[in-house]
Amino acid sequence: MNHKNQRPNLIFIMADDLGYADLGCYGGRAPVSPVLDRLAAAGIKFTQGYANSPVCSPTRFALITGRYQYRLRGAAEEPINSKSRGSSTLGLPTEHPTLPSLLKDAGYRTALIGKWHLGYPPHFGPLRSGYEEFFGPMSGGVDYFTHCASTGAHDLWLGEEEHVEPGYLTDLLSQRSVDYVDRMAKQDAPFLLSLHYTAPHWPWETRDDEALAQEVKDNLFHLHGGNIHSYRRMIEHMDEGIGQLVAALKRNGQLENTLLVFTSDNGGERFSDNWPLVGGKMDLTEGGIRVPWIAHWPARIAAGGVSEQHCMTMDWSATFLAAAGVAADPGHPLDGVSLLPVLDDAAHRFERPLYWRMNHRGQRALRRGDWKYLRVDGTDYLFNVPADERERANHAAREPQRLAQLRADWEAWNETMPAIPTDATVSLGYGAKDMPQR
Repeated sequence: MNHKNQRPNLIFIMADDLGYADLGCYGGRAPVSPVLDRLAAAGIKFTQGYANSPVCSPTRFALITGRYQYRLRGAAEEPINSKSRGSSTLGLPTEHPTLPSLLKDAGYRTALIGKWHLGYPPHFGPLRSGYEEFFGPMSGGVDYFTHCASTGAHDLWLGEEEHVEPGYLTDLLSQRSVDYVDRMAKQDAPFLLSLHYTAPHWPWETRDDEALAQEVKDNLFHLHGGNIHSYRRMIEHMDEGIGQLVAALKRNGQLENTLLVFTSDNGGERFSDNWPLVGGKMDLTEGGIRVPWIAHWPARIAAGGVSEQHCMTMDWSATFLAAAGVAADPGHPLDGVSLLPVLDDAAHRFERPLYWRMNHRGQRALRRGDWKYLRVDGTDYLFNVPADERERANHAAREPQRLAQLRADWEAWNETMPAIPTDATVSLGYGAKDMPQR
């Protein structure tokens, strides 16, 4: 079949708190991801790709808008927590154009299966921001079996109605995705499927750990439990589900012209493998923001590609729109940049400066070329990332002019963004009293 003039189906798969080196294709130490490893081998993987934020909901704001999350009030929460339920300000404004709304207006079918984390009904929700279908939790974290949030409130939805369905959440999301692909194959329109797993986010429950649900119901952070073995099994369950989705695409003749992208919303958590990077979730060191990026599109992407192109989450929103031939809303120009030239040629590179800031610990960062400017707790650092991925060799004193230039670049960019609101909150699930800090 000639796909040259056909608009592709688009599937964006997001893991939750996955570490940079958890997958086999990124140097993982355990065989947890055979399906994703095969997708990477048959497509392209990015070794210098980043999340827009080191914490969940801000990255999701960037993904759905294709813009720096700092432009929206809700994204100043690090992250949105369950206490915001009922808020009319802490969420994605329904009038804001989004990746699904732009694609829907251009004739795409749209569905979100999985985590939303961009505000609660009645003021916010997936169906109010461009998705035709939604199945999953609204909050940032739920139990895999009871589907209750950290407040104890049940948090599994079908559309805008609470929905009770027994089962392990990772499997339910995978099964719904397979069903969606099967249904979409019976009609002619291309589709956007956002499959946003909660795995491998806490609580540390595998498919066989239903008994743990009662044990952790009062504190889903599961501070007394978990280990690398349970964590790896949670990744395996997700990988198996992605395999079922790929099989459904193949069975329906849809795999060839589907652009499937896989990533994580931020760097890893307690049991993640971020080697060789330092830090994790909530940190602007590499371990908190550098994440796997895998793209598979047999009709367009040559197998075996590896790219060092710098990119971040919102660039993939721009890439999806470009692949579909859909323009951004002129009133909300994208901050993301399309990566289609890189998908066409893995050796293609272009300069892509990347900016971050965090209320937590007053962090800021800029990656430009080989160099990274970083501030944490009031101290400025300068690192040559390719030479020192662990960010241990600080060049700030040796190269003060380079540091000053990158700092000035960051401050000039920051002037184009709204200030961090004084009432923005930082929610930490644990601290030094719970475990030694990294």
